[in-house]
Amino acid sequence: MVITTGFFDGVHRGHRKVIEALVQCAEARGEQSVVVTFWPHPRNVLQQDAVSLRLLSSLNEKKAMLTALGVDKVEVLRFTKEFSEMTTEKYLRDVLVAQYGATAVLLGYDNRMGCDASSSDEVEALALSVGLEVIRVGAVRDLSENISSTKIRMALAEGRVRKAAQMLGYEYSLEGVVVTGNRLGRTMNWPTANMQLYEPLKMVPANGVYFVKVYTLDEEYYGMCNIGVRPTVDRSNARTIETHIFDFDEDIYGLDMKVTFIEKIRDEVKFADMSALKARLALDKEQCLLIKEKYK
Repeated sequence: MVITTGFFDGVHRGHRKVIEALVQCAEARGEQSVVVTFWPHPRNVLQQDAVSLRLLSSLNEKKAMLTALGVDKVEVLRFTKEFSEMTTEKYLRDVLVAQYGATAVLLGYDNRMGCDASSSDEVEALALSVGLEVIRVGAVRDLSENISSTKIRMALAEGRVRKAAQMLGYEYSLEGVVVTGNRLGRTMNWPTANMQLYEPLKMVPANGVYFVKVYTLDEEYYGMCNIGVRPTVDRSNARTIETHIFDFDEDIYGLDMKVTFIEKIRDEVKFADMSALKARLALDKEQCLLIKEKYK
């Protein structure tokens, strides 16, 4: 088996270069390609800024993306404090070789592992010492920057969803179930679907209004999504994710919904009254429809 290992949050373009090399190498050798990943995130277990950490992909999303890239097997190791104390050599020998039968390990440009946080060069030397062949893959650069999950999270935190998509290699999405809101939008003739995320730790883009694609009822629609605290109509300061779906009037409470972010329209603002809010929503929709024509 040819194995690569890591958390692979978001399975971004840098990760994809590694995965593509893994699949090609395994096929050339007539062996299986295997990704060994972890859950939960090490920072959650080790309490390293765990309160602020948000993920680009749920475990199910990550497994689905890796499989779609042609990986034969995705193995998930439970990350615990005890596991975090394993050295690089022990991980390579006792887990990758003994447990999974690895014959070769594929390393990304910044592949670190083990409690000793071995560098890629050190990992390569240790892998060779336990009988593993080593395949190295270089970094993927984007606008003179190395692509990383951290940089993608930063882009999303600033509402730069197009930049995030450029680094990810696909448009960022949130998935959840449609829950009952205060139904105020319907009284304004702007019905919205409020979404509760399936993965509570999923990264949510910055507050604001976005042009989005919506997947529900096995169909694709367009719409606009507001993320924020709705300062014009709500004093609770509770953050919500609500989406107005264009040309849609179905009851989808309790059903699955996926929202894919195409472009940010504006920041969230407080309007003087409901009339001003409705007028701005109409302008927002016009802008979304203009983008839609270019997007096609």
